[in-house]
Amino acid sequence: MRRSVSILAVVVALGGGVAAGAGTGSSGRGSAAATERPGPPILYAKPAAAPQLQNTGVWHAKPILISGTSAYRDGEYLYQDYLYDDHGARESQDPNDPRGNNQFSAPNGTYTYPTSDKDANTADLVEVRVKPLADATAFRFTLNSMTSPVRAGISVALGGKNGTTHLFPFGANTSAPADVFLTIKPAGSGVAAIVTDAATGKPISGPAVRVTVDQERRQITVELPHAYWNPGDATARIAAAVGLWDRAGDRYLLPGNSATATTPGGAGNASNPSAFFNVAFRSHEPTPEFGPAIAAQVANNPTWWRDSAQGAALAAGDISSLHADVDFGKLSRGVTDNSDIPSYGNFDRILASHFEPRQGTRYADSCYGGDYDCQYQGQLQPYAIYVPKKTPPAAGYGMTLLLHANAANYNEFLASRNAQQFGDRGSGSIVATPEARDPGSSYIGLAAADVFEVWADVERNYHLDPTWRTIAGYSLGGLGTFKLAEQFPDLFSRAVAIVGSPGTPVKAVPQSEELASLRNIPIMVWDVVPVDELNPYSEVNVVALQQLGYRYDYLAFPGEHLTPAINDDFAEAAAFLGTTRVAPNPAHITYVYGKDTLDGLVRPTGDFPKWGVVADHAYWLSGLRPRTAGTSCQDSQMPGCGTTASIDAVSAGFGVDDPTPSGPQPGAGAQTGGTAFPVLPYLEVKQTWGTAPQHARTDGITVTAANLAALTIDVARAHVDCGVTLHVTTDGPLSVTLAGCSRTLHFG
Repeated sequence: MRRSVSILAVVVALGGGVAAGAGTGSSGRGSAAATERPGPPILYAKPAAAPQLQNTGVWHAKPILISGTSAYRDGEYLYQDYLYDDHGARESQDPNDPRGNNQFSAPNGTYTYPTSDKDANTADLVEVRVKPLADATAFRFTLNSMTSPVRAGISVALGGKNGTTHLFPFGANTSAPADVFLTIKPAGSGVAAIVTDAATGKPISGPAVRVTVDQERRQITVELPHAYWNPGDATARIAAAVGLWDRAGDRYLLPGNSATATTPGGAGNASNPSAFFNVAFRSHEPTPEFGPAIAAQVANNPTWWRDSAQGAALAAGDISSLHADVDFGKLSRGVTDNSDIPSYGNFDRILASHFEPRQGTRYADSCYGGDYDCQYQGQLQPYAIYVPKKTPPAAGYGMTLLLHANAANYNEFLASRNAQQFGDRGSGSIVATPEARDPGSSYIGLAAADVFEVWADVERNYHLDPTWRTIAGYSLGGLGTFKLAEQFPDLFSRAVAIVGSPGTPVKAVPQSEELASLRNIPIMVWDVVPVDELNPYSEVNVVALQQLGYRYDYLAFPGEHLTPAINDDFAEAAAFLGTTRVAPNPAHITYVYGKDTLDGLVRPTGDFPKWGVVADHAYWLSGLRPRTAGTSCQDSQMPGCGTTASIDAVSAGFGVDDPTPSGPQPGAGAQTGGTAFPVLPYLEVKQTWGTAPQHARTDGITVTAANLAALTIDVARAHVDCGVTLHVTTDGPLSVTLAGCSRTLHFG
């Protein structure tokens, strides 16, 4: 482990480092109220209203919003599907597949949309509902995207016996048990429903089937008269699937080898490929594999989009295994049954975002610019969650953000020991992994907004302890960990970056300078030696933390970038995150406000007000306003672009001085519980703090500011009062407002 000796030598040579500040959670004694809540505005926005989740007409039940589950509610049977899982059968990859950067988030199915379909999501099923009426059975299908006119066809298999299958009509090339088939298809400017006898394959004549299309809500409701099919109070088998419709041929579009402007692709050499992109009632989709099985999963059976069972069934042309047994007796009695909905463990949730730049997907785009060109554009967004199997703590669960790597997705850690070890610590922490709208978003702009919308959604569904908040991530998720902890340091008590760092060497780009904002957040950094081929900068940033006198714990493992993921043992990281609570009012604050800057991958980052991501505050400092601005990095990603300001503030009202750093403390250890390596050794260097020296409290604050025109101090949280004496050093004019004091002072 040659490179570990390098970090040991460097940090030991640095000695004790520079003294750094301590945090305290004691209450304020000034007259002002809190001026800013921690984190960006989007974290506190009112819940968004997504049309797809709204009910009209005969529908009243609250949606489940946990994928792959079903329930009986208000006389309705509900099935909640996965999002962005419209990938069809697993055949052969389309040679022109537009989906890229997905080595660890590839779909199982290989289908692609026609190249003229810019939404590339029109066959993505969100929800299926079933409800008995007096003289009919009502069905409602909600799609993620809906164009005008409708381009998707929906087929439903009703009844039938296990083992006896029939082909779906209209050239679907797929079979299932059924007594009758119901097909909902585009017709003229609207949609029509056709009922087919499963045994003969012939249409059944009878009373009109009522079909209603709600374009705004992307819902299609069908009322099928009992003259065609009447389940009574029996338990009936139902299957459903969605594909693209060929209006000219009045049948389903079939995929070819490669998509054209009018036909889907991804069928390889299959002579009779299934026409379906998305199948309902998938309650047993496999979760991702870990350990040595990762390699086989990548090559043969991806499960990251929870579409593996779907891909296999469609490739076989038989979806018999994907069905629901709906108890119409329960429905007629109005029984409530949520027993299929998990209350703990690993599962996928759906949130309604405040933003929908467009419907559907844009696979050729990315979030790198921080604006709206992310791959997953829709208002409904998925995220993975782990809820520990523990008695819900009275004070609330902890909240741990676990950010996915580049080329991965929100299910990277689903059913992993990483999520479980992080979640099972202490009294229990929720662990949430956002999609961040892209496999390689860098957690910028709209992607950053998604992270905090996930957090807010978790808080709406689970009781959280507002003082127990941590963040971690793998690879690009490690960069995101640094980025978000630096932008919003008052949100987190601790952080862990696994083989991820701010990126390029310290001070090569502005984001590395923002390491100074981590004064009150201890961080653990995992590295691999002799060299991480994808992230060679972890050691450099640890040296910078040492120079700053900050708390860190650096572990260096033998191997390459994927070694920790394959071994799937994160006990040391879980122990480091621990149960430490956030210090909301530290005596010493250092904050670099990167209002408009570049991250370690030379991508624009900072504030994006239209997405509710603004970082002009930290702890008891708010209203930060830079004095001068450069060319926006969102317009030109050149070194020197953007706007950055910094502030260092020390309040004497707490009666404590900065603690003395321990200096580098070398050590070593070994993991023995991994899935790939019986023993995985590591070298360690860490720095801690001693006890903060106490002194008599005085009514004063010392401020050092650069490129800052204005700021506000919450005197109550800073443990001073409205008569506080300010000792200010600034490189230009600076206005300081004391919140709640009707007092503004001017310096410089």
